[in-house]
Amino acid sequence: MERSPVFSHVKIRKTDMDNQQQHVYDESQIQVLEGLEAVRKRPGMYIGSTSLRGLHHLVYEIVDNSIDEALAGRCKRIEVTLHPDGSVSVRDDGRGIPSGIHPKMGIPTLEVVYTVLHAGGKFGGDGYKYSGGLHGVGASVVNALSEWVEIDNCHEGRRYTERFERGHVARPFRDEGETDKHGLYARFKPDAEIFEETVFEYDTLLKRLREQAFLNAGVNICLRDEREVQEDGTFREDDLEYEGGIRSFVEYINEQKHSVLVHPDVIYMRAEKEDCVAEVALQYNDSYNEMLLTFANNINTVEGGTHEIGFKTALTKVFNDYGRKYGIIKDSEKNLSGEDVREGLSAVVSVKLTEAQFEGQTKGKLGNSEMRTYVYGLVTEKLSEYLEENPSVGKAILEKAMAAYRAREAARKAREATRRKGLLEGSTLPGKLRDCQEKNAELTELYLVEGDSAGGSATQGRNSRFQAILPLRGKVLNVEKTRLDKVYSNLSLIPIIQALGCGIGEEFDPAKLRYGKIIIMADADVDGSHIRILLLTFFFRHMKKLIEDGHIFFAQPPLYKIYKKGSKYGNERYAYTEEEKEAIVAELGGVNIEADRYKGLGEMDPEQLWETTMDPANRTILRVTIEDAMACDEMFSLLMGDKVEPRRVFIEQNAKFAENLDV
Repeated sequence: MERSPVFSHVKIRKTDMDNQQQHVYDESQIQVLEGLEAVRKRPGMYIGSTSLRGLHHLVYEIVDNSIDEALAGRCKRIEVTLHPDGSVSVRDDGRGIPSGIHPKMGIPTLEVVYTVLHAGGKFGGDGYKYSGGLHGVGASVVNALSEWVEIDNCHEGRRYTERFERGHVARPFRDEGETDKHGLYARFKPDAEIFEETVFEYDTLLKRLREQAFLNAGVNICLRDEREVQEDGTFREDDLEYEGGIRSFVEYINEQKHSVLVHPDVIYMRAEKEDCVAEVALQYNDSYNEMLLTFANNINTVEGGTHEIGFKTALTKVFNDYGRKYGIIKDSEKNLSGEDVREGLSAVVSVKLTEAQFEGQTKGKLGNSEMRTYVYGLVTEKLSEYLEENPSVGKAILEKAMAAYRAREAARKAREATRRKGLLEGSTLPGKLRDCQEKNAELTELYLVEGDSAGGSATQGRNSRFQAILPLRGKVLNVEKTRLDKVYSNLSLIPIIQALGCGIGEEFDPAKLRYGKIIIMADADVDGSHIRILLLTFFFRHMKKLIEDGHIFFAQPPLYKIYKKGSKYGNERYAYTEEEKEAIVAELGGVNIEADRYKGLGEMDPEQLWETTMDPANRTILRVTIEDAMACDEMFSLLMGDKVEPRRVFIEQNAKFAENLDV
């Protein structure tokens, strides 16, 4: 069954080309965006996106300003409140914003901060020694992307107010008189014209605010949700304060993983000089996975940077030197790799520096070269001293690292044995794979299909030009409970590794990926959900880069086929949710209407499967993303790990949210 592929990104109509030729391009086409207009025109440049991630980024920008006050030693409490009208407010007890007339701009300084890009107190001078807000665009960007912003500012004994609407002054700056309070109150409502979604998620904000409370020992951060009254008549509220700082952070991470600790106490190191501070806290557990979080000036550097490189390099060196010195690593054995010494590690690296160099406004990576040397020196010196003073801890960690080394060697031998059988050679493809004709990976799709029956329908219904089909063989291995060497002998995973072509473990190379989209297509039932989570666990633990780069998708097959009794074949309607089913039944009059619940993909004939689930012009597929790496790690450890009791508690707490169970 041949069809022309539908690729909207490469399809050009002749009329489009004609229109392009008629367009005039001269000096008049060069536009200059004034003030905050540039932010509203290209919001993604400033907050990453206009999705939920960008929406919450607005709150982070305002909270980060309050955190900077805390870094300066001027703020002890920050209150974040979600209001019923969709707005959010941030109040701190810092110094407030200077509110005299700005000497250069000729308008109140408070107004400058909220209406002028690249205006702030963090470009030098004595206002802030350490700061995450280095570009001076945070407050003004929030103003530009909000329906309205109201400011109540208490500075040096006087209170000032002002209101903005979509970046413009709506109620002029006003001196409200004397006050004994100090600090800033900013309340804003995100603009629905800009954002795809304007409803804040409490748990998303809670995660970020908890991070900030850990990173700033002694600062109290309160999150309150006034949008809905709880059963006991109160609002949901979390009061966050951690005197232990990042030590408490590491303890919290390990509590969430529900793992057994290799050593009881968190190892903590700190160094400070005139222009920077570095802190490291670490603790090992018995899991096979690492959780390393790095921060610079309280900003989560999700892409790492020089401070992370310095930490990893030093950690590997210290444990190899220690192991050699005390004969734990024999002369005949190779050095431990970085992956070996980080297996089961939970660690937080936090640095603060006066001239932080980040990549992009969202500050995902630290670039200061001196921080690599500084963190490396700190960890090399302090960790070596700790291990000398605590030999039982050093031995316990080394034993775990050696076990990881032996497992890695076993994985290498298993990989070589598998390769000798021809199973991992680049030219070898799994026997059940129905490949596509297109060779450009950006244009191809691989469907991982549950079972031979659905695989047969998908193979017949697909567009063979760009869609490949791989029926899954047997039960997928739960990789959360095993090391890499077991993966190479698992008959359910080897075909997937073969088909993708990019390898796993040390040989993983995303550049060799054979398909641009990897679409998991399983039944819309409990068994299908189980298969999806097993595959997702495999990708998250062994091919995480594929998720981060947006290659992994879930197909969305319909739940119901709806038709009138006795109607001619071909007049079916399909519903993907219960609500959609009810709407279609009502639309058809509700009389003599059948709504058949699909029990599996194998029930669909090839035409139906193409039309509802595989045709790019009509289908719905869900891209799998990682919004919060730590939360993902915790959830996989909880749901797929060895510990039964935490999973039972989770099920009891969340059973009321379960829908469409096949029981």
